[in-house]
Amino acid sequence: MATEDTCCTIVPYFKVHDGEMEAFKAFCEQFVEKTETESKCLYYGFSFDGDEAHCREGYEDAAGLLAHLDNVGALLQEALKIADLTRLEVHGPEEELAALREPLAGLSPQFFTLEYGFRR
Repeated sequence: MATEDTCCTIVPYFKVHDGEMEAFKAFCEQFVEKTETESKCLYYGFSFDGDEAHCREGYEDAAGLLAHLDNVGALLQEALKIADLTRLEVHGPEEELAALREPLAGLSPQFFTLEYGFRR
């Protein structure tokens, strides 16, 4: 089944180092502030379970996702000094994923291809 949905989601999970949760949450506030300016961001937020954090984020398309990574790249590098990226998934239609595979290769994500569904 073909879908016209171009939405791409990036699904990172972080393990925050011992004693660094308060500092990591301060980074989360900065991430949200920077991301609010992005026109192609559909949703963005952080959730937590103990010392694990997840960023829930979706973009109109691959270009929006790449623009986000460019926007928050320096901040992400700082946050990764106090947290480890333990899992990274990227979800979207193959046409959009094709534009992300090379630029995201250094992060070693697992790519999931959207094949069925709809967007309201």
